[in-house]
Amino acid sequence: MELGIIGNCQYSALISPLGNVEWLCWPRFDSSFVFGGLIDKNRGGCFQISMEDNTRGVQSYVGNTNVLRTVFSSEHGSFEVIDFAPRFQQYNRYFKPKALFRIVRPISGKPRCRVQIDAKINYGEKSSKQILESNHIEFQGYDSPLRLTSNAPLTYIASHKSFVVDRSFYFALTQGQPLEADLKEVSIHFYEKTCEYWERWIKHSHLPNRFQEEVIRSALVLKLHQFEDTGAIIAATTTSIPEASGTERNWDYRYCWIRDAMFSLSALQRLTHFEELEKFLLYLHNLVEDSRQRDFFIQPVYGIDGNSSLVEVILDHLEGFQGNKPVRIGNQAYEHLQYDVYGEILLALSPIYLDHRFCKEKDMVPLGIVDNLIDQIERYLTAPDAGLWEFRGKAQVHTFTLLLNWAGLQIGEKIFANAGKTDKALRCSSLRRKISEYIDTMAWNNELETFTQAVGSRDLDASLLMMVNMGYLRKNDPRAHKLVDSIKEHLSHPSGLLHRYIASDDFGETHNAFLICSFWLVEALAHLDRREEAMELLEKLLTYKNHLGLYSEDVDPKTGALWGNFPQTYSHVGFINAVFTLFPHQGSLFLESEASHE
Repeated sequence: MELGIIGNCQYSALISPLGNVEWLCWPRFDSSFVFGGLIDKNRGGCFQISMEDNTRGVQSYVGNTNVLRTVFSSEHGSFEVIDFAPRFQQYNRYFKPKALFRIVRPISGKPRCRVQIDAKINYGEKSSKQILESNHIEFQGYDSPLRLTSNAPLTYIASHKSFVVDRSFYFALTQGQPLEADLKEVSIHFYEKTCEYWERWIKHSHLPNRFQEEVIRSALVLKLHQFEDTGAIIAATTTSIPEASGTERNWDYRYCWIRDAMFSLSALQRLTHFEELEKFLLYLHNLVEDSRQRDFFIQPVYGIDGNSSLVEVILDHLEGFQGNKPVRIGNQAYEHLQYDVYGEILLALSPIYLDHRFCKEKDMVPLGIVDNLIDQIERYLTAPDAGLWEFRGKAQVHTFTLLLNWAGLQIGEKIFANAGKTDKALRCSSLRRKISEYIDTMAWNNELETFTQAVGSRDLDASLLMMVNMGYLRKNDPRAHKLVDSIKEHLSHPSGLLHRYIASDDFGETHNAFLICSFWLVEALAHLDRREEAMELLEKLLTYKNHLGLYSEDVDPKTGALWGNFPQTYSHVGFINAVFTLFPHQGSLFLESEASHE
């Protein structure tokens, strides 16, 4: 998946080494694409700035930012394209317009570039009509004005004719408020301010001393996936990139899964970023309040605006990623029963009750909501559900669901104890013991000598590594090592990568490896003090990131090709947590030198 991501927490765009914007949805993450060549080369449109002969460029990020640089070279010379989505503080708030800036700057010689733009309407059903004005191209057919402002010859752009890059050219694609100010001045100013913002954000991060560069890139990816207006965190930027070729496992990930968001927030907190949590709390509070009308029933996934209906639709007119149909928008998972959400909400809420840095936020979410969530855990304590892998054709009492609600009850107990509500804390403790006894007796398979995916099941599941990572099983518990060894033995591909599970599901057998599972294994091995195994696997996993340090959801263990929606927050969360678990006391160069000296 040779793509780079840029964004500003309002939208994201994916750009290829050919200088093409392969994916851009406006006005927000879950809108129709303006450019969607990623899932249909013919109907997806394009916005390409490249050499006239379509030579591939070399991509890199500008320092510790989400600003992308692509250098194109030929025998005639070279030039660079700088791509960014403006984001910086202005008037005590974040400026994050629906605007994509592209700056073309000569480096050497007299290279020629070509600009092609074909903006699409309603997921590629038709192209927008282009009208050339004095200094911009207007694209018709949108709810709000869409225009490309540039100092490059508009006639050349409209006719796809190449021209010499003998000076800097500026391109501003905007939706809504048009750009009326001096194009060059605004482009340079926005570029500098955006770089400053991202560099400052990273400087305020707590980082390990090992794998810093990789952790920084993963952190920047996570940040881009929060829709700042509501606080929702999406699972990935794209829709319908299949988990594996020819499987029809093509899903729309541009929505907010409670589970994924909780894990993302946990990783961001490890990096000492809390602003994202504050924004997500507002989103979460609204979801919980809205659920009162349904007796506090919570869905596993919602729209980024809190919409509870995400009706799944197949777009038959699109060819799909590399010809893989169907292309789906919406996600049927909103109808699923996934009872681990209650424990995950408690885990997400925990800082405002247990971390003194959030003393003002306590008033945002009344303590009574914790009570309501505990009620739901008790109601569905051993009820079958679709599980975190969202099985569509079977319901089971999933061990992972039991585990997450066990963890949520542990948090609930601490919250109530901290608030002086002894009776409520005892209730949480009693329910937690009940879940533990149920897991130990019903989810343990004596014949296999390990925990299994669900009560009564013989299937192994990589998600059960979280029994170690969340502290349910400690390193001195023989069951912890048996579980990890069983998962390694039965779910590992010869490459060392882990499958989620190997049993057939609604769509047959699974073939590709799910990256976060391998990161979970690194983390579990580290918790069990099996550091050499953990480091060996982590080093291997680093070879599966793309040329810019980005991870997808899945990887073909035979070829190393990335599959699944991209970039995948789960995978980057897994990497961050694995590194911090392996190097828990790092963060000070002085302390590391002291340790080395000893």
